[in-house]
Amino acid sequence: MKDNILDTETSSARHEQSLANLVNPTELAGRKVLIVVENLPVPFDRRVWMEARTLKAAGAEVSVICPKGKGFDASEEVIEGINVYRHSLPLDASGALGYLVEYGAALFHETRLTLKVWRRHGIDVIQGCNPPDLIFLVAAPLKLFGIKYIFDHHDINPELYEAKFNRRDFFWRLMCLFEKWTFKTANVSIATNQSYRNIAVERGGMKPDDVFIVRSGPDLTRLIKQPSTKKWHNGRDKMLGYVGVMGDQEGIDLLLESLRYLVKDKGREDIQLVLVGGGPSLEALKTLAADLELSDYVTFAGRAPDAELFDVLSNADVCVNPDRVNAMNDKSTMNKILEYMAFERPIVQFDVTEGRFSAGESSLYAKDNDTIDFALKVEELLGDPEACKRMGEVGRKRVETEMAWPFQIPSLLNAYKRALKIT
Repeated sequence: MKDNILDTETSSARHEQSLANLVNPTELAGRKVLIVVENLPVPFDRRVWMEARTLKAAGAEVSVICPKGKGFDASEEVIEGINVYRHSLPLDASGALGYLVEYGAALFHETRLTLKVWRRHGIDVIQGCNPPDLIFLVAAPLKLFGIKYIFDHHDINPELYEAKFNRRDFFWRLMCLFEKWTFKTANVSIATNQSYRNIAVERGGMKPDDVFIVRSGPDLTRLIKQPSTKKWHNGRDKMLGYVGVMGDQEGIDLLLESLRYLVKDKGREDIQLVLVGGGPSLEALKTLAADLELSDYVTFAGRAPDAELFDVLSNADVCVNPDRVNAMNDKSTMNKILEYMAFERPIVQFDVTEGRFSAGESSLYAKDNDTIDFALKVEELLGDPEACKRMGEVGRKRVETEMAWPFQIPSLLNAYKRALKIT
C-alpha cells in the first residue's frame, strides 16, 4: 500500500486547475504586482501564497518579497511562475530593542529588493502585508511614480502590542501612529474580517468603498483529509489537536492548565495533547508542561510539514483554540479555526467575536480565560461522539459554502481593480 504522504505537485496542479475555473485570466493582464510580507516566508504563509497564485491566475506578473525561514532559504527562485525574493533577518525579536533591530533590517532589505523588482519586472501595485505597519515606508516614495499601494491588514498592531506587553506606553502610541500613516498611504485596504474593516474606516479614516473584506479562507484543494491513525495518541484513547504559533498571546499556558485539570484533578489519563507549530515561547512551554507534570501527555511536534499537520488535524477528537480574550483576539480571525472546520473537527475556544462568527455551531465557547470551564467543554465533547460528528459536519459545510478561498477571490480582484481604476 502506498504511503499516504501529501503529493505537493498534485495538490498544486489541483489548485491551478481550480483557479483556472474561477478566475478570468485577463482581469489583471499585463499588470505588475509586488507583495511584501515580513513575518513569514512564502509559500509557508498560506494566505499570501493564495493571494499571489490568484493574482497570477488573473493575468498579473507577481513577485513576492519575504524573509527566509526554515526550509525556505533560497534568496531568489521562481515557484509556479511567481518570482520570490527572500532576505535574512538578524533574530527572532523580543523586547523593544530586538524589534527595532529586526524591523530596521527588514526595511533595508525590503527597500533594496523592491528596487530590484522594479528594475527587473516593473511594479504597478505594491501590496504590503503587516505586521509590522511599516511597509508603507517602502511604498510611499514609489507612489510619486504612479505605483499604487494596497494594505493587506493581517494584524491590529496596537492591540497586538498591548496583548504582548500589557501596557499603553510610548511604543503603543508609536504603533497607533504607524497604523494611521499606513492607512493614509494606502489607496485600498484589504481587511480579513468585518472588525478589521471597521477599524480601517473608523480609525484609519478610509472611505468604505476603498476597504474590501478578503478572509483567509482555506484552500480545500490543498487540505487533504488523511486516513485514521493512532500514531499521535501516545497510546491514549483521546487526542486534542492544536495548530498555531507558540507565542505569549496564544494562550497555550491556559491550555496546559486546562489539561492539568483534566489529567490531575479529574483523572483523565486517556488524553494526549498534540501541539503543531513553532515560535518564541516553544521552549518555555515545554518547561511549563514539565512543571505541571504533563510532559508525557503533551506532544510538541514543532513546525511540521503539511503531511504531518494534516495527519494531526484528521485524527484529533477535538481541536482547541485557547487564545486569550482580549481586544486583539476578539477582533481577529484565526486561520486555525477555519482549518479545524475544513477537517470536520469539533472545536473548543474562548468566546471571542470573530471566533464565534467563523465557527458558529461547530464550536463550544468557554467563559473568558476560564481554564476549568475550557477543560469541562473539552470533556463534554470527548464524551459525546455524536455531537462531535454533527459539529464537524456543520463546520465543514460552512467552509464549503461560505468561507473557502474561492468565495474570497472576487473581493481580492475587486480591490486590485479599485486601486488600478479598472472598470
